[in-house]
Amino acid sequence: MSTTTVSTPLAVGTEAPEFALSSTSGQTVSLSSFRGQKAVLLAFFPLAFTSTCTTELCAFGEDFDAFVDANVEVLPISVDAVPSLKEFRNKYGMKVELLSDFKREASAAYGVLRPDTFFSERAYFLIDTQGIIRWMHVEEALGQRRENAEILAAIKNVIG
Repeated sequence: MSTTTVSTPLAVGTEAPEFALSSTSGQTVSLSSFRGQKAVLLAFFPLAFTSTCTTELCAFGEDFDAFVDANVEVLPISVDAVPSLKEFRNKYGMKVELLSDFKREASAAYGVLRPDTFFSERAYFLIDTQGIIRWMHVEEALGQRRENAEILAAIKNVIG
């Protein structure tokens, strides 16, 4: 993990902080809206239109059905404004809605906000239907990402 994060990311077994963020669908999405219904994969990504972020988010679309079959909602989050995220999503035909953490509150709450650049680390938090973090990973470098096979294996191992 980078030494530039504001604080240590949250730990597995802790309750995931609530958030309400604007999405590219025009709706406000809150973590609590999934409680008791679906597990959630928060996928913090640094910035729209960058190569690793584009590859990562397009890959979520390629394996969209596998996440649906696992009853997991994928919620990619970046500090970009909604109009930028809409353009990014439309340009690449992404299947997942993107969430804007423009005020940086979610990135800070999850301990992945970089003070040197004011955007988030690339980080993943798998949250069960009760709102507990069951798996997480923060990349050591912004150009790295987890493959969906690894994330789906983690889902199978810790969520079922």
